[in-house]
Formats: sequence, structure tokens, C-alpha cells
Amino acid sequence: MNATSLHERLQGILMKSAFLFLICLVWQAPTAGAAEPIVIAGSPSLKYLLESLGKGFERIHPEVRVQLYLDSGLDLRRTIAGMENNMVGQYFIGKGPIHLVAPGGDELIARLEQKNYVLPGTKRSYAMDRLVLVVPESLVEAPESLDAIARGTARLAIADPTRTRLGVQTGEVLRSLGLDAAMEGRLDVATDARGVIDHVLGGQADAGVLYGDQAVKEQQRLRVVAILNTGYMPTVHSMSMERYCPNRRLCEEFLAYIQGPEGQVIVREAGYGLPARAE
Repeated sequence: MNATSLHERLQGILMKSAFLFLICLVWQAPTAGAAEPIVIAGSPSLKYLLESLGKGFERIHPEVRVQLYLDSGLDLRRTIAGMENNMVGQYFIGKGPIHLVAPGGDELIARLEQKNYVLPGTKRSYAMDRLVLVVPESLVEAPESLDAIARGTARLAIADPTRTRLGVQTGEVLRSLGLDAAMEGRLDVATDARGVIDHVLGGQADAGVLYGDQAVKEQQRLRVVAILNTGYMPTVHSMSMERYCPNRRLCEEFLAYIQGPEGQVIVREAGYGLPARAE
């Protein structure tokens, strides 16, 4: 490891330690008349959805304020592990600063369950990524499906399958529909989702494939013409209660909310699909 990478790693450790120290200082049981916090440790990719769910929950629980701590999967795991294993993170049950954990995808939750960092039996699946076909909002005569594009001469913008999960899933859809051969020579490969948007809006492609939540953020410029429901394995997003959650009753209410009717409406409006609920 060279001096630069060592310095960067030390900086990262110091930043995590500072976060843990500050959250320990500021978190305390709410005083009379003060809003009670719910702290969700989540993925940056879910920021808009988590904020929307939080605001919805606050509308029916005005005494509660939902707060987010966002970090990437590996760093989020390190933060929680550091909180629970280091001296600064030694809490009694029910006295920790984080209530809920909502990483991007279920792989991290499974690892946290193995380490007993989240409470068994509290995992709730509430959203899943879904692919959509988009065209420029200004395009009047737009193709309405992948089949229509395959039968014509239109070009399709896709994310690079060697770099992104979006690209891998898009390729799976084309192959499952038997359209990969028909689209040969008409696939406009972009680096990532942002590249797909740029290529569609810039005229390099007539349509593109994105995740629904990405399309929602661009709804002033892009229009969804089809939802792609089959041919790929969507990423499911779940939430679990952190082991030292300071208010389990309130957390149970939030977990019920995100799977309830109002929460499901918010999930759909944010561009996500609804996973099948475990019995």
C-alpha cells in the first residue's frame, strides 16, 4: 500500500469515527415536546425513496422525524460493525443510535444477519428495481415496446453490460425475448444510466432502457412507454431493525408502513416495483 492510499484509508477511518462520535453525542431520548428521531442507515441510491417514505410516515406521526445516514454498501457495513464492536459503540439493548438499516439490495442485510447486527425476523421487503423503456418527452411517434423497436430501424441505448448491473439485466431481457439478434448493429452502448439518458436526449438513440426510479427523476425530459417486467432478476430492497434499535415499537410501525397501502403508493410513484411479500 503506498503512502497516498494509506493516507486516504486513514482519512476514511477518521471520518467514520467522527460520525460515530457525533451521533453518540447528539442522540438521546426525546424530551417532552421534542420530535422523536428514527435514524435509517441506507444506501445513497435509495435516498429519494427513503426520504419520500420518511415524509409519508411523518405526516401520520407528526411527533417523529426520520433522519438518514447514507453510505455505500461496504462502508455502511463497516460503520455498523464499528458502532457495535468498538469502544464508542458499546450499547445496551435498546440504547443504540441507529433504528433501521436499508442497504441497496438484500446481500448486505444477509451479511448483517449472519453477524447478528440486525434483529432476526425483522427484515421487510418493500421495493424492487424494475426496467423501463424511455423515449424523449418531445417525441410524438415513439415506439411503444422492445418488439416495435426490433421490427423497425430505431436505435436503442443500453448501459454497458461489462460495467453495470443495468446493462446486464437489459441484455437478459433482450435475450429472453429473442430480440438480441434483431437488434444487432442498433444497440447504442453507453457507459452507464447517465450515458443512456444523454444518448437518448442527444439523438444518438431513439429509445433507452433505464431503471424506473431513474426515469422518474427525468420525467420532465423523458417519457416511459413500457415497463419491462420479465426476463431478468430484479434487485429487491429490504429494511431491517438494527440490533440496538432504541424504540422497537416505533420501528415496527415504520416497517409495517413501508409494506402498507400508503407506503406501497409511494414506492410505485418513485418508480419501483413491489416485491411479493413473504408469508
